[in-house]
Amino acid sequence: MITKRIPSVDYFRGFILFLLAAESTDLYHNLDNLFPDNFIISQFFHVKWQGLHFWDLIQPGFMMIAGAALYFSTYKRLDNGETYGTLWPKVLKRSLLLFLFGTGLHCLGKERLVFELWNVLTQLSVTTIIAFFLLRFSIPLQIAASLLLLLLSHSLYVFSDIPGYNEPYTPDKNFGSYMDMFLMGKLSGGHWIAINCIPTAAHTIWGALMGRIIHRSTSPTNVLRTFIGLGILGLLVGYGLDFAGIPIIKRTATLSFTLASGGWISLMMAAFYLNWERSKPILPAPKYILSFGKNSIFIYLFFESVGPQWLNKASFVFVGGFMEKLHITENWAELVNSLVVLGLIGGIAVWLDKHKIYISL
Repeated sequence: MITKRIPSVDYFRGFILFLLAAESTDLYHNLDNLFPDNFIISQFFHVKWQGLHFWDLIQPGFMMIAGAALYFSTYKRLDNGETYGTLWPKVLKRSLLLFLFGTGLHCLGKERLVFELWNVLTQLSVTTIIAFFLLRFSIPLQIAASLLLLLLSHSLYVFSDIPGYNEPYTPDKNFGSYMDMFLMGKLSGGHWIAINCIPTAAHTIWGALMGRIIHRSTSPTNVLRTFIGLGILGLLVGYGLDFAGIPIIKRTATLSFTLASGGWISLMMAAFYLNWERSKPILPAPKYILSFGKNSIFIYLFFESVGPQWLNKASFVFVGGFMEKLHITENWAELVNSLVVLGLIGGIAVWLDKHKIYISL
């Protein structure tokens, strides 16, 4: 029976949300302006096409930790007497809201009504339904289903022969781009693909399996060995496929990318689990990281809408003005402003957590 929250899951989710919040403040861009061509800072930007940076792992991490949270929330309700039948309407409602919020964020970003399906929440609205459907089945069957989705996506790219869209590993000339034109009549401009929800459903399924392993394992050592083993396997197969000619491309979620990124996230989850499976963590983290994790969807919507649309600019009126009087250059002023805004977002997360205000879908 699930009677309490899992700290490793909350902290991992909070860690991802904190990094995304920092991006919404333009922190990484401002650091890049001050320290161009820095290897560490470059890891906080997506690879332009082929390859893998640390930042390319954030979306898979988001999807996998959402899968773990789905597992725990589902089985907590099942323990309280609900059934899968009664939970389906709630899952469908949640998915619909995720879809609406995801498409809505595109409208706010463009400052006009648009229909675009590239937001992570839009992707999650589809992968949540798939992962929930598979929750009741055995681990081997769930793994088989995830691999089937990966092979389906790979086959659509490799074997489709649509004129102008028959180059599986070329930007804007692949099957995913064709589907974007079919669904939305346009391409993303950044080579992102809407039907990435097919292969990245594997990430959400694997996240739910991680939750299952944590919940049902009788030994923390077994959990760690499983996560580490799966992580190494994912890296070996993912990078092996890349070497064999199936390139690691995040923007189209290729077979090699999905497996390699899943491997990295599994290893990261092992590190978080090792740190927080005991009563006293080895490396304590600030409490505000946990606060981000407990209110993840609301915090994400907040910094993806209010943040860039208003808070960043409003804060810079005061921060920038003060820095100007101290004769500090604009690049440094913008960096300080990013840190101030990030602190404000963190303060909101902590305040909500302190008052036990948790907003979920």
